[in-house]
Amino acid sequence: MIDVSGWRPEPRAATEVIGPGPAAALAGLLDVDPPDGELPPLWQWLYFLDRPAQRELGEDGHPRAGRFLPPIPDRRRMFAGGRLTVRSPLRFGDTVTRREELAGTAVKRGRTGELLFVTVRQTFLRDGEPVMTEEQDLVYRSGDPERPAPPQDGPPPEPDAPWSLRLTADPVLLFRFSALTYNAHRIHYDAEYATGAEGHPGLVVHGPLLAILCLELPRRAGHPVRELSFRARAPLHAGRPFAVAGSAGGDLAVLAPGGGTAMTAGFG
Repeated sequence: MIDVSGWRPEPRAATEVIGPGPAAALAGLLDVDPPDGELPPLWQWLYFLDRPAQRELGEDGHPRAGRFLPPIPDRRRMFAGGRLTVRSPLRFGDTVTRREELAGTAVKRGRTGELLFVTVRQTFLRDGEPVMTEEQDLVYRSGDPERPAPPQDGPPPEPDAPWSLRLTADPVLLFRFSALTYNAHRIHYDAEYATGAEGHPGLVVHGPLLAILCLELPRRAGHPVRELSFRARAPLHAGRPFAVAGSAGGDLAVLAPGGGTAMTAGFG
């Protein structure tokens, strides 16, 4: 059984000035105008980036070691979801400190063995006062990769919601998002690795990108977001059309080809 009872990583903090450049780059990727003045929720993922040396990366492109990487062998990392609370938006020109800490761990049984769920909490402070709190849920699995179920064919269902976007993530878009977030995980840009080593039918669309696309719906409708929760349910792959749908009632979803659901989210 996975045992992390003695794993107690120390919190860490980093301080950064929130500049408009990364946000303008993401706006270009999304084909929208750059935000003016305030950073949209979740766009903080473009800041406070870890930039490990090349020698510190494992075969999959992820760092082999790190403050919040659990001490289990042959770990494989998956993005599971998270929660966000915004007391006051981050603004361009703000000097912000991000404090990271381990919020919890849980071992669960999956289809092919044990899974370790790790929750990392991030608190963002401006002038010493907390303005935003985020929790990320990450899943780690030891051993050989789990072979994903074959993707369903066909277009996603027509969204039955007042807000919707229809997209197809091509390799160029995935490469650009990897570059913006300094994410070197090879499943997002190395098709040979994604299919041969990890058993995917193609490049994998980033979970954080899907979460940002969910929040594009209320953002483009001019609806403020103060709280958000989201959960990844199934992978999406490059070249396959999908839809993002939602309403002002607070329900958001990423609809996969063939009628599945890749992510669900709620906001308030």
